[in-house]
Amino acid sequence: MTEDPVFPCSFVIFGATGNLASKKLIPSLCRLEEAGRLPDGMQFIAIGRREWDDETWKGHVRALLREKFQAQFDEAVCERFVARFTYLRGELHDIALYRQLGAEIAKPRIGMNSNVVFYLSIKPTDFQSVIKNLDKSGLSQPRGLHRVVVEKPFGEDIETAQSLNRLLHDHFDEQQIFRIDHYLGKDTVQNLMVFRFANTLIEPLWNRNFIDHIQITAAETMGIENRADYYDKAGALRDMLQNHLMQLLTVVAMEPPPVMDADALRDEKVKVLRSIRPIPKRSVHAHAIRAQYAAGSIDGVNVPAYQDEPGVEAQSATETFVAAKFYIDNWRWRGVPFYLRTGKRMAESRSMVAIRLRPPPQQLFRFTPVEEISPNWIILSIQPEESMRMEVHVKQPGLEMKTRVISLNASYRQQDEIPLDAYETLLLDIVHGDRTLFIRFDEVEWAWRVVDPILKSWASDRDFIHTYPAGSWGLSESSRLFDAEDQTWRNTL
Repeated sequence: MTEDPVFPCSFVIFGATGNLASKKLIPSLCRLEEAGRLPDGMQFIAIGRREWDDETWKGHVRALLREKFQAQFDEAVCERFVARFTYLRGELHDIALYRQLGAEIAKPRIGMNSNVVFYLSIKPTDFQSVIKNLDKSGLSQPRGLHRVVVEKPFGEDIETAQSLNRLLHDHFDEQQIFRIDHYLGKDTVQNLMVFRFANTLIEPLWNRNFIDHIQITAAETMGIENRADYYDKAGALRDMLQNHLMQLLTVVAMEPPPVMDADALRDEKVKVLRSIRPIPKRSVHAHAIRAQYAAGSIDGVNVPAYQDEPGVEAQSATETFVAAKFYIDNWRWRGVPFYLRTGKRMAESRSMVAIRLRPPPQQLFRFTPVEEISPNWIILSIQPEESMRMEVHVKQPGLEMKTRVISLNASYRQQDEIPLDAYETLLLDIVHGDRTLFIRFDEVEWAWRVVDPILKSWASDRDFIHTYPAGSWGLSESSRLFDAEDQTWRNTL
């Protein structure tokens, strides 16, 4: 994160009492307060439906920060932080709320300037009301100055994504729109670009000549956490694969940009998405598989099946696990399969990129105890560990020709360095106006084009869905996606 003298001094959070704001936005903003990255004149305006006043809201913020940080809770930092807040109660469709908001923003403050950030931490179904009312009340003006932050999902399919984009552009310029995907703010994802492009050791290997296949996994032990109203309509493909995993794929596969600025970086990511081989309708079953978690055990605790979760429709066929195979038809990656997998109620919570290298062209160790050598891997762990590892073979000490695999750990964080939450990086970029780690609409559109055949095929087949036990690594039949018998899912570091 770099210093920047330009800050917006009003940061408006729609849906401030919701899950995202409580778990991510407010703690991350408080960490920025602790780091001294928020200027004196910056104010926060929290908007919610609860019948609270300022003091009730501030008590709520103190309580959630104390629970979040526990032993690291700093009373003085917390008080400085909550003093910045004003709470406004109202309904998102009520124009009176926006007039009240405009009056609050207009109040004179020390260090104040005219920039305003509108963070839509709300359900996608409420986007239209907020965006139109911001315009009606004059809060979207002047164009090119204020900023609007939109959380995923960006639509439900390509048509609704295009409709949302038209709505945003009716009232804001593209430079004002920040489409946020928190995976792009993770240190390991940003470090991936450094790992690739700043090391002559790595980049020559990063192509079809040396790489057998690539796996991208995002597994979670948690279920849907009382979000059935959203998740039962979205499913794992929309919730995770179309955005988070597809963004990871573009960072792994893209060409080096000519310069490290927002548009140059995103141009290269779009080229990857445009190069993904379209999946014919008749071949969807060979490229993607879905499943839903059944009852099982997580860390020794019995958990219910998805269909028994509160709010889930009876006989729902919504997928909680999806695995898919894609090919990128360009010079660098032609013929290399990319396997993407995500699921809830899995054996572990783990996000990683696993890159399997091709075997040596000549087997020098025939007729020795190491005739069968396991493949080399490069493992990029995103969470919970943040590390980059390369597995290589070495000879074991002794008289016989036996080998063992050792891991070269390129963990970049020192023991005394506190990890940043992805939202801390992204929120600071928003107030700086840096759009490098945010998504341009053509990225959204092409990602929808890639998964559209899968969505349409599954939409016409809602009578049956495979299940997998909660606490497992998902549907075992997903292994049929692999191109070769010696390819298997990499589950651990």
